[in-house]
Order: sequence, then structure tokens, then C-alpha cells
Amino acid sequence: MAAYFDDREQRSPDEREKDLFARLPEFLAASIRDVPGLARWLEGIDPATVTSRSALASLPVLRKAELMAMQARKPPFGDFVNLAHLQGSRVFMSPGPIWEPQGLEKDSGHSARAMFAAGIRPGDIMHNAFSYHMTPGGFIIDEGARALGCTVFAAGTGNTDMQVEAAAALKPGVYGGTPDFLKVMLDRAAETGKDISSFRLGLVSGGALFPSLRQEYLSRGIRVYQCYATAEFGVIAYESAAEDGSPNPGIIVNEDLIVEIVRPGTGDPVPEGEVGELVVTSLNPAYPLVRLGTGDLSAIMPGQSPCGRTGQRLKGWMGRADQRTKVKGMFVDPKQIAEVVARHREVARARLVVIRDGARDAMTLHVEATPGASPDASAIETSLREITKLGGAVHLAEPGSLPNDGKVIADERDYAN
Repeated sequence: MAAYFDDREQRSPDEREKDLFARLPEFLAASIRDVPGLARWLEGIDPATVTSRSALASLPVLRKAELMAMQARKPPFGDFVNLAHLQGSRVFMSPGPIWEPQGLEKDSGHSARAMFAAGIRPGDIMHNAFSYHMTPGGFIIDEGARALGCTVFAAGTGNTDMQVEAAAALKPGVYGGTPDFLKVMLDRAAETGKDISSFRLGLVSGGALFPSLRQEYLSRGIRVYQCYATAEFGVIAYESAAEDGSPNPGIIVNEDLIVEIVRPGTGDPVPEGEVGELVVTSLNPAYPLVRLGTGDLSAIMPGQSPCGRTGQRLKGWMGRADQRTKVKGMFVDPKQIAEVVARHREVARARLVVIRDGARDAMTLHVEATPGASPDASAIETSLREITKLGGAVHLAEPGSLPNDGKVIADERDYAN
């Protein structure tokens, strides 16, 4: 059985770098011609000169807040999409909101490579519990699994009992979904006497795979690996399996992506090993995003993976450069919390606190009342759900008790355990 998805994974780093920057100028020239938003963003820049990392670093970093503003001014895509690539494809709306096109490639989210590195093979059956609703997560994994030759059960999210029944009948060997929902399924199966012991592998994303949770899965006979993916790029980086089934250190950057780590708030690359904001350039003709700041923190790891793949390695997700926070696989933005407050004049200040409740994410909105007001926690909770699309509790805090540290969203999850 082949050890690698394709030969490109074993190219020398110099060969990969030379290939990417040989293709980049022509890609930029074509994209500027066909995508008006990118043409405006890179106005005055000669694509023929962007032939190295130093030249790329001279281009502006496009951050999601700016992209959202452009889309709001000229909906839905802010002129950042090649419309010729939409016919016969899909479009998605992620929280923010941010609109994204799918593109016409067979595996447009580039997830098949990540699956192969995790040990998933043609003929496997995957239970795909990523969301197929509005956002691209379910389709990123679905398309990659089918491109690899797997059979996919399009489970989506929620309906735990039905998902357990389906898994007991279909007996999938592979789980795809957020890190914690597999535990929900396993625990529910144990409670109801359903046999879903067919699971042996998992590929998870949309949240942190805590070491304790990975170890629990291993104790149940399931080896779980994680990939780092976004709606704009699909799978950016992924874990690979060592010979003993443990994950190799770091996550490997996917082919056809140029990844930089920059000092937060700037476009300046930082030295290898230093933590900064992850910035990505993709040679995607449908959605030509150049130096998009993800808002996520990471660092480049020195050396190459023990698995033999030669791509850059990241240390993994290390927090947020901004306050946008991923909860249960969905981003929550400070602007959404501001919208909740705007709906309720009886609320003076609010702070969303995200924690781990066992193996699951949980969020609580702490609110201070305006003088003399009595906020309705139930009504605020309803607004929180409507605006963020996530359930959360509301806590009525004493006036003046919320920290004066500028945080609208406080991520208090412990990523070391």
C-alpha cells in the first residue's frame, strides 16, 4: 500500500518553494484580470515581481474584517470571486457573515490528502458529522472522502440518537466531525446499548482536540487525528500518523498553499518558531485570496515530519490574534455580541466566556444591567442563539464586576489538557 497520497509530498522544500513562486505571478496576473475586488486591493502592484517570499511580504494582508466590509458594500462576495467558476458549483455563508464559493475542483477543500495521512483508505465508510447547513464544513470532508474512494454517510449535526442508530446499522470505520461530538455519540451508544464499535479512525476539525480527549478515544480503540481547516481555504494543514498510530509532531501544510506567520496587526513575517498570525495565499482561481489573515496564532516548526512528508510544519492552533473565537466548530465574533447588546437596552456591558464542560465547548454571556434595569436572561439567551447560531447560557453579573480589559470574548479553555 502506498505510504503517501502522491509524490509531491516528498519533494524537497526548495523544489516546492520554486514551484509555488514560479506559478504565483501568472496566477496573480490572471486573477487581477478576472476578479475586480482583488484588482482594486492590489492596485499598482506588478504581478511579475512577486516571485519570492520577500516580494509576497510586501503585499498588504487582507483581514477578515476588511473582507466582510467589502462583501457588505458589494454583496455577496465583494468582487473577490471569479464568477465563471460559480456555474455548477455551491456557495456558502459562514458566521460573520462571510460568503464563500466552493470552486469546481473534485476535491475543492483539499481534504483527501489529510485523510490519507490519517490512515483512511479507499473503501472505508465515513460517518460525516460536520455541518452541511449553510457552511462548507460538511462538503469539504464529503468531497475529499469520496475523491479518495470512501463511502460517505452525510450525517450532519445534531439528532444524536438517530446518528447513533445510523452508525450501529451502517458500521462506519471512520468518523469525521468536531472533536467532541464523537464522544457524545459513544456515550449515548453506551447508554442505549447500541454497538458503534466499528469506529477505528477519526478526522476532526473545527475545535481543539484536547490530549485527554484523544487519549480517551484511544482507550476505546479509536485513533483520532486533527486537521486545521477554514471555510476560505479548506484544509490548510493536517496531522500524519506514525507507525505506532500516534500523531507525528506538528501539522503539515497542504500542497498548493503559501503559509506565512506574521506579527499580529502587521504584515511582517516573524522568524521560524516565533508565534504570530497565520496568513495564507492560495492558488485558487475561483477565490483568489492573497495574504488572507486567518486571525489564528501559530508558529513554524523547524525540520521535517518523521513521516517523510517534506512540507512546512505548524505547531498547530495556538489561539486567536483577534477575539473571534471558535465554539463547537463555529466562529463567534465580537460584533455578534455587540448585536446582542444592541437588541437589549437594559444591558450595559457584556462578555462572552467560553469554557470546556467535560469534553464539550460551552459558552456563557455575562451581562451587566444598565442602572435601574432588570434584564430578562431568557430573552437575551434567545437573542444569543439567533445571532450566533449557538446555544449558550446568560449570567446576570453585578454592576462593575466584569473585567475592564477590553475583552468581549474570553476563551478560558485549557488547551494543554
